[in-house]
Amino acid sequence: MPMADFIRVAAACPITNVADIEFNLENIKKCIDTAVEQNSKLVVFPELCITSYTCGDLFEQKLLLTKAIEGLQHLCNYSKGKDILIAVGAPLTYNYCLYNCAYIIFEGEILGIVPKSFIPNYTEFYEKRWFTEGVGLIDEEVDLFFQKNIPFGTNLIFTCGDFRFGFEICEDLWTVIPPSSYLTLMGANVIGNLSASNEVVSKSEYRKELVKSQSGRCISSYIYASSGVFESSTDLVFSGDLLIGENGALSSYNDRFQRENQVITSIIDINKLNSERLKNVSFRDSIKLLPFKPLNIEFEFKNINYGIFDRYIDKHPFVPSNEAERELRCKEIFNIQTSALAKRIIHTGLKNAVIGISGGLDSTLALLVIVKTFKMLDIPMENIITVTMPGFGTTDRTYNNAINLCKNLGTELREINIVPACLQHFNDINHPAEKHDVTYENVQARERTQILMDIANKEGGLLIGTGDLSELALGWCTYNGDHMSMYGVNASIPKTLVRYLVKYVAQKEVREEISTILMDILATPVSPELLPKDSEGNIAQKTEDIVGPYELHDFFLYNFIRHGSTPERILFLAKHAFKGDYDEATIKKWLDTFIRRFFTQQFKRSAMPDGPKVGTVSLSPRGDFRMPSDASYSLWKNSFL
Repeated sequence: MPMADFIRVAAACPITNVADIEFNLENIKKCIDTAVEQNSKLVVFPELCITSYTCGDLFEQKLLLTKAIEGLQHLCNYSKGKDILIAVGAPLTYNYCLYNCAYIIFEGEILGIVPKSFIPNYTEFYEKRWFTEGVGLIDEEVDLFFQKNIPFGTNLIFTCGDFRFGFEICEDLWTVIPPSSYLTLMGANVIGNLSASNEVVSKSEYRKELVKSQSGRCISSYIYASSGVFESSTDLVFSGDLLIGENGALSSYNDRFQRENQVITSIIDINKLNSERLKNVSFRDSIKLLPFKPLNIEFEFKNINYGIFDRYIDKHPFVPSNEAERELRCKEIFNIQTSALAKRIIHTGLKNAVIGISGGLDSTLALLVIVKTFKMLDIPMENIITVTMPGFGTTDRTYNNAINLCKNLGTELREINIVPACLQHFNDINHPAEKHDVTYENVQARERTQILMDIANKEGGLLIGTGDLSELALGWCTYNGDHMSMYGVNASIPKTLVRYLVKYVAQKEVREEISTILMDILATPVSPELLPKDSEGNIAQKTEDIVGPYELHDFFLYNFIRHGSTPERILFLAKHAFKGDYDEATIKKWLDTFIRRFFTQQFKRSAMPDGPKVGTVSLSPRGDFRMPSDASYSLWKNSFL
C-alpha cells in the first residue's frame, strides 16, 4: 500500500508565559519532539505562541519583537534533522506595519510567512490596535537577520508531492470567505489554523462545527490549534482547543483546559480527499473564481512514515456504528423509499402493488416499504398482492415465514407453485431436469418474474422489485428474471444495510407477532433457493458460500465507487478493518471475485429499472454510474495479485 496515500498531522498547545519567549520556546520544542516521536509530518501551534497572544501593548516594544525573531532562528536550528513541517505563530514587522503571522519552518529554514488576513476588532477583540490585516498581500518577500528573501503572503502553498499545505490564522476561519477557501482551490489539501480563541459558553461547539464544515466545504483536512489556559486571564480565558477535521468530520480532538503540554495527532487520507475533489465538478468550477495565483513552495520529507496505522477504518461503511444515529438513518431511508414509491403510484394512477415474497431479506424489506407507503396514501392493505412461488429449493422455513408475514400484514396472498411450469419449460427447451446448472436456476427466476409481470398487468398493479445494491454490484441476479421489475425500491441499499432496516422495523415499528417473523428472517442464511434442498430439508445453496461475505463486498464496493480506490488500497484498508475476522488470503480471494463480477455484470446494471437513490453510492446508469458493459478488468485484477 503506497504510504503516500496517508500522512500523520498534529495540533499542539504548549504551556506558555506571557511575553516569556525563552520559556515558551522550551515548551514549543517539547511539543515538536512529541510530534516527531509520534511520526507526525506537520505540527500546528497556536497563534503568536512564541510571544503568547495576550501581550497587549507589549507588542509595541522593540525588545519583544526582536527577541521573537531571535526565537524563530532558534527554532529553525532546532528543526534540523527532524523531518517535520512546523507552523508556529509570531509577530513580524514589515514596511512599518506589524503583522500577526504563521512562520512555516522545515529543516533549518523558514519556507514562508503567512500573515493573518482578517484582524478582529469587535467585542472582546481589539487586535487592530497593534496589527495590520494581511488580506490581499501576495508575492512579497521578507528579509530577517538570519535568512533573506523569505516568501510572504496569503497565497503560499507548501508542496511535497500530493501533500499540499496552506495556513490561515484564527479569525480568518470565522469570516464570510475564509482564506482557506482560496487556499484549497489553489491546491492545498491540508489546512492549518493557528488560533487564539477565547472561551465563552457554547463557543467550543460552534468552533467544532466551523472546523467540520470548512473541512467539508473545502474537501480538505483542517488542523486547528488554539492558545491555552496560561494566556493572560485579565479579561479572557483560553482553553487550548485542539481539533483535527477531515472532509466534514472530526478525526481527533482534545480535552480542553489542560495544564500541560498537549499534542494530538491523526492520520489523514490524502488519496480520499483528492479523489473526492476529482469528481466534484463544483469544486473544479470554483477554481475559476480565484483572485490570484498560488505561490508553490516545494520541499521534501525524507520519509512519510506515519508509524502505527491507527486510523479508524469502518468495516461497515454503509451502516452507522452509533445506535442512535443508525436509528435516525433507518427512518430517513424509509422516508426516501416510501416517498419515491408514493410518487410512482400517484403518477401511474395504479392502486395495486405486486411483489414476490420469498421469505428472504430483500423481499421482506421491499414489502415493508410498500406497506408503509400504502398506509401513508391511505390505500387498503388488500391492494398489496403478495405472491409466494415455491420451487425446487424452497424450504419450509422460508415458505412459512413468507406466508405468516403476509397474513399478519393483511395483504392479499397468492401461492403459485412454479415446479410444473419449470418442468414443462425444461421439456420444451430439451434441458434435463436433473442437470442443476445456470439454465436450471435461471428458468425458475424468469418463470417467477413472468408470473409477477402478468399478474401486475392483469390486476392493474405496479410490480415492485426486491434486488439490492450488493446484488447489482455482483450481478447476483438473473437477467430479465429477478433483475427486472417496474420499480426497484431497494436498488441503492446494500445488503449490510438491508439487515439493519429490517431489524429496525422488527424492534421499533411492528407488533410482537410480526417482529418474531422478521427476526427469524434475519437469522435465515441468504439464498436464492434455486437448487434442491439438502437431505434434511434445509437450504443447500448459500449465497455467501458462493460469492463471498456481503460485508466484504459492501466494503469493496464503497471504497471502489465512493473513493475510486485501487484494489491494492482496498486490500490494505480491508486488512485493517477486518483484522481478526478474515485473513489476507481470504480477503484477496473475495476481492478478486468482486472485481471480476463487478466488471462482467455491468450489462445488467445498464438495463436496471428505475429506483430511488438512498445513499452516497448508487449504480444507476441514469444517475451516478456510467460504465461500458464490455470494459476489461485485467488492469484492476493484476494490480494486487
